[in-house]
Amino acid sequence: MLQSNIDSEVNETEEQLVTSTQLPEQATLNGAATTVAVAEFKEEDLDQEDTQDEDLVEPEDALPEITLAELPEALRTAAAKAGWNKLMPVQAKAIPYMLAGRDLMVQSRTGSGKTGAFLLPILKRINPKKDGCQAMVLVPTRELAQQVGKEAELLGATTGVRSIAIYGGVKYGPQLDALQKGVHLIIGTPGRILDHLLRRTLRLDDLAVLVFDEADRMLSMGFYPDMRELQRYLPQRQINGYMFSATFPSSVMRLAYEFLANPEFLSLSRDRVHVAAAEHVYYITPVLKRDRSLVRLIETENPASAIIFCNTKNAVHYVATVLQRFGYDADEISSDLNQQDRDRVLNRVRAGELRFLVATDVAARGIDIPDLSHVFQYEPPEDPESYIHRAGRTARAGATGVVITLVENFAERLQMEGIAKRYSIELMERALPTDLDVTACVAERVTVLLEAQLRTRDKLKTERMQRFVPFIAEWSASEEGQALLAMLLDDFYQQSLHAPPLPPANEKLPQRGERTNRSQPRSQSRSEQQSEHRSERGSQSSGQSSQSSRRGGQRRRSRSQG
Repeated sequence: MLQSNIDSEVNETEEQLVTSTQLPEQATLNGAATTVAVAEFKEEDLDQEDTQDEDLVEPEDALPEITLAELPEALRTAAAKAGWNKLMPVQAKAIPYMLAGRDLMVQSRTGSGKTGAFLLPILKRINPKKDGCQAMVLVPTRELAQQVGKEAELLGATTGVRSIAIYGGVKYGPQLDALQKGVHLIIGTPGRILDHLLRRTLRLDDLAVLVFDEADRMLSMGFYPDMRELQRYLPQRQINGYMFSATFPSSVMRLAYEFLANPEFLSLSRDRVHVAAAEHVYYITPVLKRDRSLVRLIETENPASAIIFCNTKNAVHYVATVLQRFGYDADEISSDLNQQDRDRVLNRVRAGELRFLVATDVAARGIDIPDLSHVFQYEPPEDPESYIHRAGRTARAGATGVVITLVENFAERLQMEGIAKRYSIELMERALPTDLDVTACVAERVTVLLEAQLRTRDKLKTERMQRFVPFIAEWSASEEGQALLAMLLDDFYQQSLHAPPLPPANEKLPQRGERTNRSQPRSQSRSEQQSEHRSERGSQSSGQSSQSSRRGGQRRRSRSQG
């Protein structure tokens, strides 16, 4: 369903632009992983780096790693039950910091053993004789909540620690029963955990450890507002915080400093990722499907901001139009733009008002966007040095980023391997998201956004929406009704595409223990309702008035609603 929508939008755009956007037959892109913090990148610098010790990036006051034999007996027993005969590198390095109570950011890929890296020390720090939630692990998806929950049950079986996985899409009953009996460790998605906090079925008075697992994915899923609201329910005393993420762009770094106290940084070189580094990835795209592949990747990655590089002005115009037609907030920069239009576009990017900038190498010179999380290369660069200049647009100011390249044929793949060899870059090939992958990602993101809106509704709005409940079952039973529901969801989701998953960096941060109207919604008073009704009647009677008058009526209605 989603792919057919992409195809129809792209085909319609191709027909409209066929005379002005003839793309080169051979287009490429790149991907790999290296330290790219400056635009000027010399080969002799790489030679010097190769001679340096790159075993580890760790805090200045580093702790020695720990072995399985050095763990407490209860943890050794738990590890043996899980079938572990030794600790994985990230576990050996991270566990000592968590046992020592030092806040930590850990850069580690999926599959590296990071789950055990935080579960084992959590089990050690929990007092099973004391009721109450003492540790909480936030995860981006229900699938990951289930997975981490199963490992927590397995490892905690011999320790007496009670744990539960809390996530949306299921009934509250079993979760409420478990919470009433008392749990020590909670693993869950921010939205459902916030639901329980609002219902007062969960309290965090005894919380001592807070872990963010796959923090970059949590932000891309749209959980940031929920995490900020959840922060208000944390104890005002100091607790230990830990953040595990595959990448640390500026958005994740800001999140870390909102929740963690003076966090330290740990990363293993074998993962070839560390501070001020970009992760470089390439995808094999079907022939003549490069535009569709780009849309798929943007759907799943959901970057806060990105530059899409093309080799020609025609390609820039084509890609920008495709993204705009699909609903994304995209604009273009090429040598065809006059200085005034160029400044307008760049000002939107720097102000965080434009998510996707499509540009050529020449047009992008001089652009400096510190918070850029992603660089997409729609086509491979025409010369190897351009790759370094493109990749240098992200991973700045102590953050990390992702450089994604689309590779269409064998010649392009050889070209990328040549760039990787020349600059000692580790290329990582990944499979394109499937229809099911994209649908599942979009569905979960829409659910997160809708649940967040539902939590903000007051009693009057909640009562008012009940009149539409009977329509849901009726519409779901017919194709026509399903089309209506799909249209409503699509319109809602398209609006979200214009809003970055994070607010501006200068937004006021919340304080622990600070409550807002969001957590305590109120009903409108009778006078407010009457004022709103009068404003609506006034707007209807002034249908022939000027546009500025309509705007004024809208502002008055907004104020009357509080």
